[in-house]
Amino acid sequence: DFVIVRENTEGLYSQVEYGDCEKMIAERHITKKASERISKAAFNLCIKRGQNKVTCVHKSNVLKKTDGIFKESFYKVAKQYPQITAEDYYVDATAMYLLTQPQNFNVIVSSNLFGDILSDESAGLVGGLGLAPSGNIGDHNGLFEPVHGSAPDIAGKNIANPCSMILSASMMLDYLGEWEISNDIKKAVEKVIADCKIRTPDLGGNAFTMDVTKAIVKELI
Repeated sequence: DFVIVRENTEGLYSQVEYGDCEKMIAERHITKKASERISKAAFNLCIKRGQNKVTCVHKSNVLKKTDGIFKESFYKVAKQYPQITAEDYYVDATAMYLLTQPQNFNVIVSSNLFGDILSDESAGLVGGLGLAPSGNIGDHNGLFEPVHGSAPDIAGKNIANPCSMILSASMMLDYLGEWEISNDIKKAVEKVIADCKIRTPDLGGNAFTMDVTKAIVKELI
């Protein structure tokens, strides 16, 4: 039961690239301000979830400056939360540990690219992108969407797994403080999946999107 907190305003996704036909360069922007901000968000979320450990994921042995500032910012913030265990791992080791010992993680915080990759790996642990919700949360607003995006390859076929969208709505309700209905939605999704009767093709079934949706709604009524 872990969650990944990903900084999504900096890193390589700043899209600052240049070069010529012989060499291309991509700039990786990491600041103290954004690193401390995302670390605080991770620790606060850990408390909200009733957990007790935050793991910083980086590659400071290679990216000594950019990941160095990310790691330093993380431990600076950690001092403000003495009740929470703070630890850090290299991203390659984390990729392995997510597969071999996922139960050892509570909240994982990382930079933009690493967080993007690890979140998709994590979705694979629970059945794929069709079950993975996500939220882009700022200081004043939040935007919630399924991890898989628009899935254009199956658009209009009525076979997309609706669970990630429905769970993203549940995450939004959590953000808005509507915890009771949010928990009801999560339980309904879990019940339908656990019953193994109505599943979309990505989970090995042959049900349509609306079949799963109606089954979840039925659990809520």
